[in-house]
Formats: sequence, C-alpha cells, structure tokens
Amino acid sequence: MVVASEPKVKLNKIEKAKADKDGLAVKDELEYFAKIGWEAMDKTDLEMRLKWLGVFFRPVTPGKFMLRLRIANGTLNSAQMRVLAEIVQRYGDDGSADITTRQNIQLRGIRLEDLPDIFAQMKAIGMTSIQSGMDNVRNLTGSPIAGIDPDELFDTRELLQKLESVITNQGEGNYAFSNLPRKFNIAIEGGRDNSIHAEINDLAFVPAYRDRILGFNVLVGGYLSAQRQVEAVPINVWVPANDDVIKLSIAILTVYTQNGLSEGLRENRQRARLMWLVDKWGVEGFRAKVEEEFGQTLAPAALKDEITQDKKDYLGVHPQKQQGYKFVGLHVPVGRLSADQMFEVARLAEVYGEGEIRLTVEQNLIIPYISEDKLEAFLAEPLLEIFSINPAPLTRSLVSCTGNNYCNFALIETKQRALKLARELDEELEISDRVRIHWTGCPNSCGQPQVADIGFIGTKARKDGKTVEGVDIYTGGKVGHEAELGSRLEKGVACDDLKPIIRDLLIQKFGARPKNP
Repeated sequence: MVVASEPKVKLNKIEKAKADKDGLAVKDELEYFAKIGWEAMDKTDLEMRLKWLGVFFRPVTPGKFMLRLRIANGTLNSAQMRVLAEIVQRYGDDGSADITTRQNIQLRGIRLEDLPDIFAQMKAIGMTSIQSGMDNVRNLTGSPIAGIDPDELFDTRELLQKLESVITNQGEGNYAFSNLPRKFNIAIEGGRDNSIHAEINDLAFVPAYRDRILGFNVLVGGYLSAQRQVEAVPINVWVPANDDVIKLSIAILTVYTQNGLSEGLRENRQRARLMWLVDKWGVEGFRAKVEEEFGQTLAPAALKDEITQDKKDYLGVHPQKQQGYKFVGLHVPVGRLSADQMFEVARLAEVYGEGEIRLTVEQNLIIPYISEDKLEAFLAEPLLEIFSINPAPLTRSLVSCTGNNYCNFALIETKQRALKLARELDEELEISDRVRIHWTGCPNSCGQPQVADIGFIGTKARKDGKTVEGVDIYTGGKVGHEAELGSRLEKGVACDDLKPIIRDLLIQKFGARPKNP
C-alpha cells in the first residue's frame, strides 16, 4: 500500500532564513556583534535579522546604520527627544533623524559598536526599536492630536499603547508576532478626518456609532507596493472602543500568521501581504476565520462611519479642547532633523508647553499645551523661521522618502530634489490651496505617492540615449473623507525634465497661476 505524502511547501529565501533562526534571536547576540564589528558578521544576521531590532544595514553607507524606533501614536516627550539628539550628535555630519510617514523617527549614522549603549539609553527613557522592521507589525499610528482635539471622538493613545505592549511584550520582543508572512500596518482613528490614512493599512479601525455606542468599523488589507496598490476593504465588523480592539487585532494577526504556510503566503513574498489571504478566502471566509479565533460573535459593521472631514495637516496655531491652550504644528521640510534642531524642539516643548511632542504622517511635528500667554513668544522663536507654521502651498504638503543617499532600494535622490522643485514652483506660481506632492525613491512606495494629489515613484529613464534618474507620475489620490488611490499619469519621465511638466499640471488641474506671466 502506497501512502500519499503531503506536497512540500516551497519557502522563499527570507522564510528559509527565518526558519533557520528567528529574527529576534539576534537580540542576545548584540554585544557579540558590537565586539566583532559588522564586517565579521554573518551576512544574513547583518542584512536581515538585525532589522528585528530596528537596525538597518545600508550598503550605500557601509558601517553607518539606520535605527528605526517605535513611537506608538507618534507621541514622545522632550526628555526622549533630547536623548535621541544626543545619540545622533555623536556622529557629526553623518548623524541625523527623519520623521517618517508612520509618525515615527529613524536615526542615521549609527555605528554597530554603539548599539548596546544606545539600547540601554533608550530603555531608560521608555523607548524601543524592537520589531520595527521586516516581517513584524510596524509603528502603530493614531490621531496626532489625540486628547487635545476639540472635535475628537476617541482618544487613541492609551489603546495604541496597550496594543504596542502586547505586540512587543513591553518592548522586550514577542516571538508570537515576530514571524508574520510579511510586514503589517495597524492604525486607529479617533477623529473625523482620517488622519491615519486608513485605506493603506493592513488593519484599520475607523470611528462609527452602533446603537449610539462609539466603536470602530474594521477595514483590512490596504497596502502599497511595487506589484500592487490596493485599498483596505470593510469586513462587516464593528467593535466597541475598548480592549476588544486589542483582542481583534491579535485574532487577525494570529489568523494571518498561522495560515501563512498552508495558504502559500510564505512561498512568494510578492503575494504575502494580508490582502492576498482575504482575496483567497473572500471577505466572508476571512471574517469567519477571524471570528473563530476571536472566540465570540462579532457585531456587524455600523451603517456609516464618522469620517466626515477632509484631512487636515495640523500646521499653524489651533485651539485645544483644554481651555486656554493651543497646539502649534511646525513644518519640518521633508521630515529631516539635525541634532541641534532636535535639542531645540525639546527645549521649546519644555519652555512653552508641557514637554510633549507629537509627530504626524506628513513628517511634521506638533507642540501642544502652549498657554495663550506664551504663544507670542513661542511664535517669535528662531526655529520657527526654519520650521514654519505657514509654509508656501507646495512646500507645505511635501512628503518624501529617504532616497538613494541612504537607502539602497531607492533609484533616485528624493528629499533635496523634492524640496528644490517645490520651492522653485512656489516662487513662480500663485496657488490658492495646498497641493499634496509625495516622492518615493522606488516602487516600494514608502513615500506613499498614490495617496497624493501628485505623486512620484523613482525609476530609470532614457534621455539622449543615456540612462538617467526618472519618475513615474501619479495623480488623483485623495485623503480624508472618501479617500481613494491615485493612478499613473506618465511613465519614465527624466527628473531633469520634470519641472515644466509639473508646472503645467499645476496650472491646468490645480488652478495655479504664474506670478509673472
């Protein structure tokens, strides 16, 4: 009698490496790595597993690592900012920080031998970078004005911090969630303007009333990549605004993780995000599996959600729900911070506020709790000449990924090119309303160009018979109420030829007028 054997499941290269050794295992080897140096490290530990600690080896800057933090809901304090400033200050011109499109901070110029001490410093101030890269739940996002928004429905901070603690085991690392089939983004919205970009998260909770009780409708599967850009879809689930949000998040992560092998997600990384599982099972099938893991009947979704406003950027002076206080949004050009600027932000938060700092998905920052009697002095501070509260329209809404100065995936330089083009066009054109322009250096879409009014994805183009840096141009992205993804307008445009094309586009589609016709 011949017994049929089960077909072997093919694992991709990354999954094979994870099967050999979980990424979190390198946490116990960090002191050893620091001692032997990066050049003596095992290649897979260096280039892949260190990302489980938030440490990224960059071939374009060998020996100078990027460290990605975890900052749930984008909220930190002045003491934490000061320590981060001290860390990057050590590296001189090589040291800097970037605010990311997930309300997070990345430190640049880090040396491997310093990591044990850096991790000790971060632990002392209640910060961590654990599980912030590769196949993990990435930084948890929420409303940047949670708790201070006069129009707020729900303060997301405590719930996100609880979820953060569960996923990361209080920042120590959690093997239960360290081997997802692919990366995973979670966001909880507490306001009315979709500040979290719910549509591009693997799991998003948007506020909705059911039987006059505030809770959340649940969306799943949104993501942007080189192969696919897809909006999150509703799964006909509503949960109350309590710990059921955490329980449901864990149920969905568990279903995703446990079925990654049997459903083929661990075979092809290009078909491994959550939406591929939803596609395979169908929304009802996926919901049924989640409900089974959740352990009780899930309520059907509310008929409508409370996302009723266009998305705000929070720049400028705004009243808080706390009487007598304002929050002020500062524009950080393309999210880049020097050590000196970080020290100054910490000082301003302490002198004029209550030491609190908020980060936004637009790569800007907010200082809340500025009393009305201190506002005038705050607005006169020299830093606000650089971090303006009312920048020109194109510069105001500019977002950019890291670009090829630091990232080996990026095909073009982004940040400085983006800033130069925006500033030049702001000088030349009269624009009545902000136009959101997003740059990303490669199709991985870290800069989220598909949600922008105008988006650029780095590529290679041909000009005069030569290969040059270029972009694909996207338009039509909408955020806030009735958000949707944009579509490609032009392909393979040389960056040197971009300015007149965008100038004409702004005039024809966005109502811009030449200042000197």
